[in-house]
Amino acid sequence: MRAARLTSPKNFEIIEIDTPSAADGQCLIKIERASVCGSDIRGSYGPVLPEDRYPMAPGRPCHEVAGVIIDSKTDQFQEGQRCIVIPAGETGGLAEYIVSDPGRIAALPDYGTLDEWVMCQPSGTVLFSCQQMPNLLGKTVLVLGQGSIGLSFTMLTSRMGARAVIGADLLDYRLEKSKEFGATHTVNPSREEIGEAVLEITGGDGPDVVVEAAGYPDTFNMCFRLVRQFGTIIVFGISSEDWVPVEYHWLMDKQPRMIPTTGARSGDPISHIREIVGLRDRGWCDPAGLITHRMGLSDVQAAYDMYEQRTDEIIKVVMDVTK
Repeated sequence: MRAARLTSPKNFEIIEIDTPSAADGQCLIKIERASVCGSDIRGSYGPVLPEDRYPMAPGRPCHEVAGVIIDSKTDQFQEGQRCIVIPAGETGGLAEYIVSDPGRIAALPDYGTLDEWVMCQPSGTVLFSCQQMPNLLGKTVLVLGQGSIGLSFTMLTSRMGARAVIGADLLDYRLEKSKEFGATHTVNPSREEIGEAVLEITGGDGPDVVVEAAGYPDTFNMCFRLVRQFGTIIVFGISSEDWVPVEYHWLMDKQPRMIPTTGARSGDPISHIREIVGLRDRGWCDPAGLITHRMGLSDVQAAYDMYEQRTDEIIKVVMDVTK
């Protein structure tokens, strides 16, 4: 089977490897769609890693994938079912076939394209974070960063009853998409002072909830400055820094409740993805609007370059693994 792997910094190659087989209690899945995640860029594709990290295992780095179960040795899933699967360990999603345990598989409805359904994976991780939030009815939410994760926060919090959802980003095309996803207000900090803008929107109080969805030390500290006193900070963004200094005076002055959230490390990586599949199935939300580009597996290098460099107004690229 074909697979892509990272052989050196920012360099993919397509290789031929043996097709895996499902053992008892496992499923063999034919992968048809894969998408790039920001964590793939920051953790693997973007930095120059030690030489012994290359080449990476076939299929890596990628964990947002969907396909069809072609062999099931489980009671939970049947052959022919479509699904999202979260690769485990050294398994990567940039391959034509992968094997998985049922605890990392979410079944999909038979209608609609896999391009659209695979977007439930990133939005599902955001759903887990939203489940940690306080009641949002009548509250104000500020989302720092309007990439695919920030947009998912905007989409979900606007449907959870927030009175106002403020999307903040440095890129205007993302702010336009933010409005489509439910933002009542948008702020571009490169053109206006964000603290003044947010205070004006919130009537001088500050937002009840601030979401850090950008993953930078500056935006992490910005949360403490912008949140209202005794408000809530949701930390999602992945920083490339091991240590992030904290503006201590803002922390002590605002006294917020801070909740770090990572669905993949929650002990149950799949339930929140199954839940958002169900929510999309009933029409409550639709993460498919995140997709801006479609490519083939043979274009994997261009896909990752485009995502890292944020060219051509990209938000989400989906690759057809069969091409």
